[in-house]
Amino acid sequence: MNASNPTLSYELQAALDWWRLAGVDSDFTDDATDWLARSSDLGAQNGADAGAAAGTGGPDQKKPLGGPLRQETPPEAVAAKPVNLLGANPPQTLEEFREWWLSAPGLDAIGPRGRVAPRGGRNAELMVLVIDPEQGDTNTLLSGPQGRLLARIIKATGINQESVYFASALPRHTPMADTASLAASGMDEITKFHVNLVSPQKLLAFGAGIPPLLGHGLTNDLSHLREINRKPSPIPLLVTEGLDAMMAMPRLKAKFWRRWIEWSVEGRR
Repeated sequence: MNASNPTLSYELQAALDWWRLAGVDSDFTDDATDWLARSSDLGAQNGADAGAAAGTGGPDQKKPLGGPLRQETPPEAVAAKPVNLLGANPPQTLEEFREWWLSAPGLDAIGPRGRVAPRGGRNAELMVLVIDPEQGDTNTLLSGPQGRLLARIIKATGINQESVYFASALPRHTPMADTASLAASGMDEITKFHVNLVSPQKLLAFGAGIPPLLGHGLTNDLSHLREINRKPSPIPLLVTEGLDAMMAMPRLKAKFWRRWIEWSVEGRR
């Protein structure tokens, strides 16, 4: 008995399943594009083949070989629930904030041990914010190679090191941090609270993944982030690639300096 000719939607689904098995599910350009639409989406595009693509056809219906490779999890099942991590009595001064930062429960899954405190004074000329402390940091934030690069950058800007406030959005070194989930869990509110306590004249944030922790959500365009909301007036903001990325790709240093000059000129207008 000869098998019936497969439908177009079946062939498409089989091809997409092959790519999924190969571990390829996105086109990595400047903006990630989802190549592997769900079966229901394919069915809607193919009209008459909707039942075939969704796997709800009759007895002659053909299903993709091996069946579905993964089950979609409803977004609400994986979304982190925001929590008021600051509590009912948040710190009122930078000194209190540092003590709280090093001891408060709930800021990470490990606990207070190994956290690194921010450093600097209020009303700083510049606040520098990184996603997390550098690997090897213990008593001093940014005490390794990234910190040395940052020191050279600050010196080149002409800003006195004593006029800079150094902070991280996460209390400990966290490789490959899922900043969107961490922000959704309440860490974005802590970052904004911290910035308000410091009340700097300008904010320089390092790390392509840092915008969610500043309350800006995921974005591929860092150049349009120009300020962070604060009463009575917003704080000028420059978001750039991480210090680790600059060390690995020197061309990013040149890109940073172009943006820094433009940002500085705008600030003097």
